[in-house]
Amino acid sequence: MAKIKKQDALDYHSQGKPGKIEVIPTKPYSSQRDLSLAYSPGVAEPCLKIAENPDDVYKYTAKSNLVAVISNGTAVLGLGDIGPAASKPVMEGKGLLFKIFADIDVFDIEVDANDPETFIQTVKAIAPTFGGINLEDIKAPEAFEIEDRLKEELDIPVMHDDQHGTAIISSAGLINALELADKKIEEVKIVVSGAGASAMSCAKLYNSLGAKMENIFMFDSKGLLSKDRENLSGNKAFFAEHHENTSDLATELKGADVLIGLSRGGVVSKQMVKSMADNPIVFALANPEPEIAYDDAMSVRKDVIMATGRSDHPNQVNNVLGFPFIFRGALDVRAKSINEEMKLAAVYAIANLAKETVPDEVSEAYGERSITFGRDQFIPKPLDPRLIYYVAPAVAKAAMDSGVARTPIEDWDAYDAELKKRLGIDNKLVRTITDKAERNPKRVVFAEADNYKILKAAQTAMEEGVATPILLGRKEKVLHMIEEYNMDFPDVEVVDPKDIGEKDRLERYAEAFFELRQRKGFTAYEASKIMRERNYFGAMMVQSGDADAMISGATRKYSDVLRPALQVIGTQKDVDRVAGMYILITKRGPIFMADTTVNFDPTAEEIADMTHHIAKTIRKFKVNPNIALLSYSNFGSAEGKDAKKMAKAVEIIHDKYPTLRVDGEVQANFALNNELMNEKFAFSELTNKKVNTFIFPNLSAGNIAYKLLQEMTEAEAIGPVLVGLRKSVHVLQLGASVREIVNMVKVAVVDAQNK
Repeated sequence: MAKIKKQDALDYHSQGKPGKIEVIPTKPYSSQRDLSLAYSPGVAEPCLKIAENPDDVYKYTAKSNLVAVISNGTAVLGLGDIGPAASKPVMEGKGLLFKIFADIDVFDIEVDANDPETFIQTVKAIAPTFGGINLEDIKAPEAFEIEDRLKEELDIPVMHDDQHGTAIISSAGLINALELADKKIEEVKIVVSGAGASAMSCAKLYNSLGAKMENIFMFDSKGLLSKDRENLSGNKAFFAEHHENTSDLATELKGADVLIGLSRGGVVSKQMVKSMADNPIVFALANPEPEIAYDDAMSVRKDVIMATGRSDHPNQVNNVLGFPFIFRGALDVRAKSINEEMKLAAVYAIANLAKETVPDEVSEAYGERSITFGRDQFIPKPLDPRLIYYVAPAVAKAAMDSGVARTPIEDWDAYDAELKKRLGIDNKLVRTITDKAERNPKRVVFAEADNYKILKAAQTAMEEGVATPILLGRKEKVLHMIEEYNMDFPDVEVVDPKDIGEKDRLERYAEAFFELRQRKGFTAYEASKIMRERNYFGAMMVQSGDADAMISGATRKYSDVLRPALQVIGTQKDVDRVAGMYILITKRGPIFMADTTVNFDPTAEEIADMTHHIAKTIRKFKVNPNIALLSYSNFGSAEGKDAKKMAKAVEIIHDKYPTLRVDGEVQANFALNNELMNEKFAFSELTNKKVNTFIFPNLSAGNIAYKLLQEMTEAEAIGPVLVGLRKSVHVLQLGASVREIVNMVKVAVVDAQNK
């Protein structure tokens, strides 16, 4: 991915509601009675209960699912000591990760206290608010004292993720890498480049796994940590196992089995890697530049078993594989602490997950046919949805076994189901589509390129590496806008159908279009004339293979884009009618809604076939559709044309497409509410199913429903996705935002890949 531009990062954080997180009420508040229950006088009752029994705070407040992300800003990312206020965007970002990966709520707390004692007392004073505390970006050696004291003096989980996150993930990777190398941890020589908080935590955890202290050689900027070094801090002194500081990194790497890099980029040479033992394990974890580049290490010898901190190489050591799920497990048993046993449980759970068969959705997300355990997969992928129900239960059980759990889990099957239910809270679908588009970007025609939002979206799609833009529009205006807005479009193709330079291509397209439409009312002259219109020209670029996909409609009527696509490209062989599908990204997961844009009043037969093709499209996004055909009636409870039509459509679907999980006609609230469905219609195929696909009886119902939901819930919308065309052409919402356009580009690219 291209380097993030400064202004784009600033705009991301400032536009709309500033920042990245907010507080959302979880109880009703619409009436005076609601407010009286929420505050005075009703709130007194839970207060009195908690005063009688302090543990009831977990029952009556949000404490059980609330973590504090706390920093003083003394060691922020790669930015150093920038202070508490400047660290707040990072802490908000950590809160966002907690929420989307493990459904944990976060208050970020930035403390203006460099003195460890002041910091410790501040955190202790506010600790009753929280179920757990995640310390972040605190410089060493103060970080060690702060964490140790807080762990000792508080009775809730405390973890400094900068120390332990990398240790846990790299330990899981090391276990599997050693297995691949056929080596034993108690016998290998480990060289550590770096002696900060993370490096020391890693080495300590490796020691817990069986590595011998005399086999660990740790280097800081002044050389090997050794007994003859003066003024070593207590933590560094712990690793001063060797007597003389006479060695250097290059010397110790000769014959070494393992290199752990937690220092800075470029400190390890090819020759150093070449000098290591057979099947050397190289974890070059400095970011953004590893101690040695992946390609450099692999070019020296093919037996290297390597991990980095980067997402563009195999085996990324990414803390997000650990901290959300470690806290999830700790909170769910109300653990008093996060102890060594819980960390080791997370290590083994992550290591074991890497050996399991990888789901197709993960392979698809990373653009690979299959991902299997081996040198390129000994650490799970960050997008693996199984992490939450592998790691969290392991951590929870370790807390129970080690005696720090206050509310042990009794029904593990129910707990597993609860964890899986939490998976719907984020936009995994968007990330899956994005990753798939990045793996095989396509040439996308932007048919309204002389519009600023379209041009900005094209630039963003190019920088994200999901598409190669072809800018269709008035050439002079497009080039002027690129210059005016200081946009960077290296080697971009700008096409103007009315430009004299496009005469040959225009004639070729016109001739091809005439052949397609000569028996459908078009003359050769009309074909030549209409081909000057951008949507016809762009569609013909896709049809002729000069492009792979087209995006249009942000400034034009829907029909002005759909008609050229139908006339030039046409439908797939088994499709009679195209349909428009919207995807809403909601807290319950992605919701697919159709038809919302094309068919005014389809017949039962047309709805059945449309449902079949919608389901096929959804499966290509690696989602299993559970489909409800909606009406104002529940399974024959009311008369009327639409109710009968939807009931008949269900009969046709069950007959023609028996593998589809679909039922109806049913009202929307029953489809969404499993309790209601179980209570009234336990016979339905949708009972106990999470319905994610809604088919409407007519265009009016579908269009109104998705627009109401989008505006009232602030759900992110992707669409309309055109289903049934032979090639990838998609129509934007009128007035679509840059983000919505970019998301549609990604859908168009994935659609082009599939076709």
